[in-house]
Amino acid sequence: MTGLGPVAWPPAPTRTERLVLRESEARDRAAFIELFASPEVGTYTGGPRPRDELERAVPEVPGRRPGCFVIDLDGEMIGMVTLDRRDAERPGHVRPDAGEAELGYMFLPEAWGRGYAAEACAAALDWFADVLPGEPVVLCTQTANHRAMRLAAKLGFTERERFEEYGAEQWFGVWSSVTPSG
Repeated sequence: MTGLGPVAWPPAPTRTERLVLRESEARDRAAFIELFASPEVGTYTGGPRPRDELERAVPEVPGRRPGCFVIDLDGEMIGMVTLDRRDAERPGHVRPDAGEAELGYMFLPEAWGRGYAAEACAAALDWFADVLPGEPVVLCTQTANHRAMRLAAKLGFTERERFEEYGAEQWFGVWSSVTPSG
């Protein structure tokens, strides 16, 4: 997996109407563990990981890397949004050389259903469009994940293809900040 390229990191915190997208801090460690241990969050991401394993493996400051935004509501981490390069070995690409930026997100269950994911993902996409203008972003989710499918449509992702991966049908879409002419 390669980085995002010539992007200054960390960016200044991005503020939305209700949220702050920021770099991770040591105080976020418990929320990272909760995210990855949650059975609800793990439903479409390969299942929860054992909490004791996470306690040993998660670094003091988790998620501190280019493209990983902590989503902060009133001073507390409620989730994360990531922009990473999609592995060339995986199915689903829009460029012949692969390596597209891929949007990912995870939110604690108590933050679900309030529009935070849409707000945070839209802000992350706006940030990405400013730093790498015209570059497409892809999103892949299980077709069984109806909430993620609705969010992809709301964010402006258009379906490119469907395929089988991880034992489930996957929806693969693309977003671009460039408005098509025509």
